[in-house]
Amino acid sequence: MKKVRWGILSTANIGMEKVTPAIMASPHSEVVAIASRDLGKAQAAATKLGIARAYGSYEELLADPEIDAIYNPLPNHLHVPMTVAAAKAGKHVLCEKPIALSAAEAEKLRECPSDRIVLEAFMIRFHPQWLRARDLIRSGELGEVRAINAVFSYFNDDPANVRNQSDIGGGGIMDIGCYPVTAGRFLFECEPKRVVALVERDVKFGTDRLASVLMDFGNGRQLSFICSTQATPEQSVQVLGTKAKVSLSIPFNAPANERTALSVDIGAPLDGSLAAREILPACDQYTEQAEAFALAVLGEKFLPWGIEDAISSMKVLDAIVASEKTGGWVTV
Repeated sequence: MKKVRWGILSTANIGMEKVTPAIMASPHSEVVAIASRDLGKAQAAATKLGIARAYGSYEELLADPEIDAIYNPLPNHLHVPMTVAAAKAGKHVLCEKPIALSAAEAEKLRECPSDRIVLEAFMIRFHPQWLRARDLIRSGELGEVRAINAVFSYFNDDPANVRNQSDIGGGGIMDIGCYPVTAGRFLFECEPKRVVALVERDVKFGTDRLASVLMDFGNGRQLSFICSTQATPEQSVQVLGTKAKVSLSIPFNAPANERTALSVDIGAPLDGSLAAREILPACDQYTEQAEAFALAVLGEKFLPWGIEDAISSMKVLDAIVASEKTGGWVTV
């Protein structure tokens, strides 16, 4: 079996704890190297994960001719420059979200060679619960879908955490607000036309710690979401149609290799006690993402998302930020 040979760009926690082990579990993937600006950290990470090679600079990793693809989990402000560098070095790139600090910056990704795959790492798009929810919408079982409601929050007030550093892309909208945005674009299968936002910022960090956003997808379709970096942990997604609604269980951070569930409810009775519950097979959404990416690199699978999709996503995030400044609706 031919495998895609991966290099990991940095020893970031998400890579060490979730994504890199998940890539290693992908049947068509092999992690062969990891890099850090600190060689000692790279060597320690390689030993911990059982990776053959460790590099003390990102440039050395990109120069390795035996690497086919790069996973980029660097802080937000390094996503675009290192992704472009990797692609120009001949590598395909799976880059963490958000892919840029703005749509204008994301447009620089068009410098990447056209034969290199660049994918923004929204792993939810590969999870069975999201695919099943979209199938239910397409089937008409929910009737005409009118609204999507979402909540994503956690509590983190550590000043040293990159999520609380405004100058490098910190804040809730960039970190987790991008997930409800992706949910709307994925489930409605179109782009929003305009957005309006109410945002509250941390006085010390300058980052948005609470945001409520309303998005107009046209034809009577709306998405509303709340995201917060300083609230009790919560995740929920509900899709409301004219006939029924579907609710996803732990929609964004579904536990790896555990079954998940979604429920379909016609609203009678209102307490949901007679909702139909559907159990979905266990999987690791990061592994599903890595496998789909690897198959695309090998020419065996088509990915409908790429650089242009990532730019479109950033345009929505830009509009949310602009709405905070203007206090009104902003066209996407």
